[in-house]
Amino acid sequence: MPVQLKCLSHTPLRGLNDPGAEVIAEVDAVLAKCRAEVEAYDPELIVVFAPDHYNGLFYDLMPPFVIATAAESVGDYQTKPGPLSVPGGLALELARHLLDSDLDIAISHRLQVDHGCTQTLQEMTGSLERYPVIPIIINSVAPPFGPYRRIRKLGQAVGSFIARLGKRVLILGTGGLSHEPPVPLLADAPQDVADFLIAGRNPTPEFRAARQARTIATGKIFGTPQCGLTPLNPEWDKAFMRLLIEGRLEQVDAFRIDEISKAAGRSTHEVRTWVAAFAALQAVGDYSAREDYYRPINEWIAGYGVVSAATV
Repeated sequence: MPVQLKCLSHTPLRGLNDPGAEVIAEVDAVLAKCRAEVEAYDPELIVVFAPDHYNGLFYDLMPPFVIATAAESVGDYQTKPGPLSVPGGLALELARHLLDSDLDIAISHRLQVDHGCTQTLQEMTGSLERYPVIPIIINSVAPPFGPYRRIRKLGQAVGSFIARLGKRVLILGTGGLSHEPPVPLLADAPQDVADFLIAGRNPTPEFRAARQARTIATGKIFGTPQCGLTPLNPEWDKAFMRLLIEGRLEQVDAFRIDEISKAAGRSTHEVRTWVAAFAALQAVGDYSAREDYYRPINEWIAGYGVVSAATV
């Protein structure tokens, strides 16, 4: 049974701080094509590797990997609120498989997920509930991070589980590419910011609106001399996409976290979701892949890329 993959950048600023009409039309066309391919494939299961942005996971307990047996969208940045269609029993089977594969994995029976998970799910399916979906959250914004070889091994183990299902499975990776939005660091944070990063669940609508406003304001100056955040790095993005498309996944083992942060931005580590997705696909079998789109978009604070692949 063939397995398909889509890896997409996500951006909370889509629809809130858009570039020109030409760029929007380009992205809309790419997303429409990818969604049509998903609908034609009609997956029996979606496995989505996604980050969290201090909406479901906080430093009071920050695991490197989490599998959800039940999940609900917080509805941030114009994404839909509400439950995802998580097959809880199958998610538990996957968790047991990962533990048996010598991977330490956290389990949540009531996980809150944000735009990092739901934006791509909506763009590819039009809904949060259309298809059964197992969310796997990979910590990508809250240092310290584990090495990239661990992400590849996670993906491999997920792929070996998918391979034995005999189902039409769509693997999604959502995040990256190069970008550095105004996400605070716990180190040296003021007390009120530290309190949020440690235990900021279920913020008030006013707090969420203020957080969104700060991101929009940054998008309006990102890439200009007025913004001190790390600029987008198209060369890094394109090289990373080629690595995945060409199946050279072992090379991610040499990735250095500090070097990536410096070259492409601290939130570039969301590409860990892409690494896991491609490692899962590779564990199922040989694959062919293509680049669907790439463009650096300062207004979205994102090197915006889309890649598709399928087993052959």
